[in-house]
Order: sequence, then C-alpha cells, then structure tokens
Amino acid sequence: MKFGVFSLAELRQLGLDDWDVRKQVRDGSLIRLRPGWYATPIADAAVVEAVRRGGALGCVSALRRHGLWVPPGYDGVHARFSKYGKKPRGRSCQGSGRPLPVVTALDTVPIALDCAVKCMKAEDWIVVCDSAMNTANLTVSDLQSAMGTVPYRIRELMARCDPSSQSGTESFARLRLRAAGFTVHVQPQIPDVGHVDLRVGRLLIECDSKEHHTSLANYQNDRHRDRKALLGRWLTMRITYDDVLYGWDDVLADVRAITRAGRHRIRP
Repeated sequence: MKFGVFSLAELRQLGLDDWDVRKQVRDGSLIRLRPGWYATPIADAAVVEAVRRGGALGCVSALRRHGLWVPPGYDGVHARFSKYGKKPRGRSCQGSGRPLPVVTALDTVPIALDCAVKCMKAEDWIVVCDSAMNTANLTVSDLQSAMGTVPYRIRELMARCDPSSQSGTESFARLRLRAAGFTVHVQPQIPDVGHVDLRVGRLLIECDSKEHHTSLANYQNDRHRDRKALLGRWLTMRITYDDVLYGWDDVLADVRAITRAGRHRIRP
C-alpha cells in the first residue's frame, strides 16, 4: 500500500526511468515532494505531509492507514524520520534503538508499533496490537519476532495481548476486567450458542458494535443465541462501544453486582 507516494527507487522498479519521471512531473502526473520522493495528484494527504516534512508516515497514523483499529484521541500526522535525513519539521516519532532509514512512504506495522508505544497509553497500545495480530493471523511470538529486539517494557505489554480478540471494544473489556481481578475467558465455545466474546464464570459478555446492530440478520441471530444461552443456564450481558469507552464504571459496577451475589458461578 503506497497511498500514491513513491520514492524514486520505487518508481524505477515500476519501470519508469529518470526521463519518464521528469516528464510526468512536467505534465502534472507526479508531484515532487522532496528530492527523491513523488506523489500522484490524488495521494493520501497525511502520507504526503509526512514525506514533505522529510520522513515517512509512521506511528499511530501508519497503524490507522494499515486498517488497524485505533482508539480515539490520536489525531494529527505522526511521522518518523531517518537518522540521515535533514532536520525534520515538526515532531518525530521514533522507536526503540537507533533510527531506521526511511525507504517507504508508509512504515510497516512492526515499525509503527515500535514507535507508537511511546505515543499511546499502554492499554490503547495493547488493543492495537490485538488488532494487528488478529488481522494478520499472528501469535504474540510472531509479532515480537517481526519487531526484532524490543525493550522489556514492550515485551511486558505484549504478554497482556490476545490475538483472539475480535474487536477493540472486546480487548478493552478483557483488559479492564482482568485488571479488576476477574478471570476472563476470550472467545470461548458455548454449547448450543457458539463462540462468545468473553466469559466470566457463567456470565457471557458480548461486545456489540454499532455496525453489528445495523444488520437485521445479526439482530435476529443475537436473540436466538441469547435464548439458547438462557436455556443452558448462562447469563448474557451485552455492552456497546460507548459503554466500554465512556461508561466503563457503570459496566464494572454491574458485573460486580452479579459476581458479588455469586450468580456467575458455575455449579453442577
């Protein structure tokens, strides 16, 4: 995914020689951003800005461009700069170790995650890691290997990741419930119900997104699953994106009200 921005080396790999590049710059097919870097007229604006500033789109901005779920609150253009480039204009997001060279306009997911750990809250970074692993079907070990040598703090955070989480909302709920002392099972298989998002004892917690509710088929299927869960003596609690991100105290209070009474315990 180039998002319309290319280095001169990449353009040569596409079959363009220097004369072709100069010609396309003259006729407007390409726009020169800085020495050795070019963009199409419809290139991604954030990638263009990062390259104009002398670097590559990186960190949180790159993770979002790769299609990963990024929590709200990380606006603006996050760029990463090479050690050997000119002095950058604006803030530079850097990962652990020595700065890597900028060879593409958009950083890879492992490089972006290495940078983002310094820009994001720990909980948010774990959620994005969950998204990265689930999207690419990777294990924690796979992702850590792709990131190379990482400091202890990153390894510690990655130990709290879970690639089986299906959404950012689910990841947040898992992390917060475990932080509150609950034993949480992720994506367990329930007889006659199927996979559910989270389980605490016999309390099933489903994390519903806005998009999920727009489908009539999903709406009907959820009610069918809830009936089967009730017949199997399971309790079902449905929480939304807003519940988790903006009303978590209320959600946690409700979970505690159920568990305090022992209603969630699995009995013969």
